[in-house]
Amino acid sequence: MDSPFWVYLIGLAGMGVYGLRILIQWYMSEKSHRVESPGIYWILSSAGAILLYIYGWLRKDFSILFGESIGYYIYMWNISILGLYKKVPKILIVLQALFPVVIIGLIVKDFPQFNAQFLENSQIPPWLLLYGVLGQFVYEIRSLYQLIYSVKRQESILPLGHWILAVIGSAMIISYGLIRHDWVLAIGQFSIVFSIRNLMISIANQKED
Repeated sequence: MDSPFWVYLIGLAGMGVYGLRILIQWYMSEKSHRVESPGIYWILSSAGAILLYIYGWLRKDFSILFGESIGYYIYMWNISILGLYKKVPKILIVLQALFPVVIIGLIVKDFPQFNAQFLENSQIPPWLLLYGVLGQFVYEIRSLYQLIYSVKRQESILPLGHWILAVIGSAMIISYGLIRHDWVLAIGQFSIVFSIRNLMISIANQKED
């Protein structure tokens, strides 16, 4: 589906924020020789998710909305466990928490139109939509894995399994983007390089431990 250039700019901005988060995280991990989970990583994750929510809505791409919905509140949990909400006005936290609810409200308000534009989109064959959703699921389920792993330890950690799922999911999203001619999705997953590096660091850490 062809979209106005400004729509792609929103998607590119979202991917840029996502790319910046892992670039910073990777740099900190290289310095410490251990996989780090800095607060800025989760703050940028939250900002990137909002931008990609908007991009997915404008592109009528259900797979993007689905994927961002999995990790959104997990980003907020990590920000909270790191104590970064203490100096943030509560109204901003409430607005952040309500953003996905607004999206759901728009869907419920006119579900037949949502179904026609997102789920029965002639520009996205059913098999491709399913593949896109699967790719997003594999990529974003890493956040659920990270949450479970971190909750048990009551600290924000980016474990080995997180990076394995990130690499597999990124590869699927890249192929989905190429098939759909969505260059934003394809290029935006350049972070797979840093995910592979984090995977290597995690494996090295486990061997040391």
